[in-house]
Formats: sequence, structure tokens, C-alpha cells
Amino acid sequence: MDTILVVNAGSSSVKFQVFEVEGGGGLRRQIKGQMDGIGSRPRLRASGPNGDTLADRAYQIEAVADVPAAMSAAGAWLRDELDIKPIAVGHRVVHGGPDHAHPVLIDHAVVTQLERYAPLAPLHQPHNLAPIRTLLNFPTLPQVACFDTAFHRNHDALADHYAIPYQLHAEGIRRYGFHGLSYEYIANRLPQIAPDIAGGRVIVAHLGSGASMCAIRGGKSVESTMGFTALDGLAMGTRPGQIDPGVLLYLMVAKGMSASEVQDFLYRDCGLKGLSGISNDMRELETSVDSRAAFAIDYFVYRIGLNAGMLAAALQGVDAFVFTAGIGENSVSIRARVAERLAWLGVALDPAENGRHAGKISRSGSRLPVYVVPTDEELMIAQHTLALLVNRQSPKRERAS
Repeated sequence: MDTILVVNAGSSSVKFQVFEVEGGGGLRRQIKGQMDGIGSRPRLRASGPNGDTLADRAYQIEAVADVPAAMSAAGAWLRDELDIKPIAVGHRVVHGGPDHAHPVLIDHAVVTQLERYAPLAPLHQPHNLAPIRTLLNFPTLPQVACFDTAFHRNHDALADHYAIPYQLHAEGIRRYGFHGLSYEYIANRLPQIAPDIAGGRVIVAHLGSGASMCAIRGGKSVESTMGFTALDGLAMGTRPGQIDPGVLLYLMVAKGMSASEVQDFLYRDCGLKGLSGISNDMRELETSVDSRAAFAIDYFVYRIGLNAGMLAAALQGVDAFVFTAGIGENSVSIRARVAERLAWLGVALDPAENGRHAGKISRSGSRLPVYVVPTDEELMIAQHTLALLVNRQSPKRERAS
């Protein structure tokens, strides 16, 4: 069978999924797995389409010391034991810069270009590119980069610019927005699950370890809480969200911190972790009795409410609110508290529906409907990869016929 392999690589794990290409261009998920503990306690876990365990095995540290080794081990398992030989590989790449508004076929020149954006997404970009470099050793295997920034690239100039000299904007210093693959999936799902609001004004809250919000009108991104990097907007697991640039100048001048120290501080020591002093994991904070954990949660919810107001202004009104991603899909209490903050917009939550994680969690009389829509970035990547592959091959088919 023809398959698409989707890869999402991080610093200590490589997540992957395999989709079967069905007749008519449909996709069916066959395998979901990851190699985690890279360089410490490597372990391959994978399950089939029904959640059945396909693999759960440990490796020696020296056998899986880095991402390329993890790709090699996972690839060998797929190839040798399951006879999976994908026709293409789709990759999540966080930052596409100003030039990439659509997925792109990867070659060495594309990789070189994308390396330039590593400083703008240091927790993601270098690790996204590592498996791509490894698979470039198989030049006949098409690879496709799918960007988290692409969905936002058609923003109006007013939303795209900072108040800085134009030359800097032309060089690429602009508001990109992130989590675009997630928002694109939600926008594509709404016509099926809520057709009455799909073409309207929707605020989507992607709440996870990385968190942001997006204003969508007619299925297109209008505004995002994230900007030049994935540091802006909401407080996240370890990232601060909105912060006065003067704070960073103060840290460098008064505290003597170097640029690299400030970068590590912003990406690793702030957000929920910094506020609570306990954890970056919302699940741990929700079960903690420490007052600092409670404050971190209060701050998280407060900032979601503030940013909802900003996005409502960008849309000039709101027709629906959507929760998605790890916290948004699973935390009953966070959804309830955010809904309280959005009462001024007309949100009336149904506690029973919220408690059972229903698709629609607002009351029937709520002026603003509220939905919970599980995201599927991997399926979005697989769809883009297949589409690009078909478009690339279609001229050959036309000549052959």
C-alpha cells in the first residue's frame, strides 16, 4: 500500500504517524508512534489504528544518541518489521519566514534557507530540520515542509507590521503567528461540525504547553496572539507571552545577562513554570495546593480573556469560540474559567456538556456558542504532503495519457 510518513521532531523525541493513501485521495491513519528519551532513555512506542500496541521497546543510549539515530531506528522498525516504505515524508517546520505561505518540496537549498530561522524558533526549528537532513540521504524520497506560520501569511498589512522602520519589515521582522497547522485543521473541520458559524468570525484558542489564539474570518486567519517568534501572546508552559521589551533590556544592562542567557530564560524558565516555581505542566498545577500554582492558573486564564477581547476587536464581533490542543481539549476547569471570563461576550456554559467533553459545551441559549474541537496537525501535514505530491506528478500523468 502507498503510505505517507509524517514526522514531528523535538529535542528529545521524534513523533511520527503513518497514513495509508486510499482510493480517491483519502487518508487513513495506520500507525502512531514516537521515539522519546533520545540520548537518555531511548524508547520506541507505537500503536495501530485501534490503539493496539505495535511496539514498546527500549534501546541503549549509545544506539539512539540523537535525532538522526532516532530516525534511523524508527525507520528500520517501520521498514524491516512492518514493510512500510512511504512514497513521501511530511514534516512540521515551525518557522517558514516571509517567503513560505504554502508547503514546499524540500531540497538542500530549502534546508539552507530554513536554517536562517533557527534563532526565531530555537526550541523547534533545529530539531524540525534534523530528520530532514537525515532523509536527504535518500534523494528519491520526496520530503515536504509544512509550516506553522503559513496559515497566517495572508494577514492584512496592519496586522503584519510592527511600528519599526520599513526596511526592517522588508528584511523579515514582522508578525508571523504560529500553530497554523492546528488552526488550518480547525478551520477545515468547522464546516462539517458547525456549518452555521464556519464562514463567520471565530476565535480559536490553541491551549497547550505552547499556547496561542487566532482570529479567523471565513476560514482565513485575520490576527494571532503570536508574532515574530513563538514567545508572544499568552503565557505558556515555559514561555512568558507578552512582555515589555524594556524588561529584556533591563536583564541585559542591569543584570548583566548575555543575549543567549536571555534567550534561554525566555524559552525555558518563564510562563507557568516561572510563575508557579513548581511545574510547566497544567495537570500538576491543577492538582497542587500551592498558592503559586493557583496564581499561575489565574494568570493563564486572565490573559486568555484579555486576548479574546483583542481578537474580538480585530474581527469586529465574534460568532463562535473554539477550544483545542492539550489543555483546551482536556481541562474541564480551564474551559469553565475561561468561559466565565467571556460572559461579557455572551458565553453561557453548560457544565454537564463541558464535564463530558462534548463537542459543543455552551447552553442552547448562549449568545456565543462554544465548541471543543480536537486538533490533528499530523493529518493536516499528510494532506498537504499528498496534495503537493499529486500536483508535482500530475504533468507526468497527463503526458502518459
